[in-house]
Amino acid sequence: MIERLDTLKAARMRMIEERDVHAKVLAAPFNRDNAERARMKFVEMQNVVDAIDRAILGEQSVQ
Repeated sequence: MIERLDTLKAARMRMIEERDVHAKVLAAPFNRDNAERARMKFVEMQNVVDAIDRAILGEQSVQ
């Protein structure tokens, strides 16, 4: 169980790093094509982070 929780936490950190890359593009001077792609990827990564957060809470409630 602890290994599973550690794996989820590591996956969460990786997805946050990926999300941050897209946030930097959104914070840069506006370029429509880049901004649209970055926005979609940012939302996708945030959805993954949220799902991992729910999985972590589920694992913690089992322990």
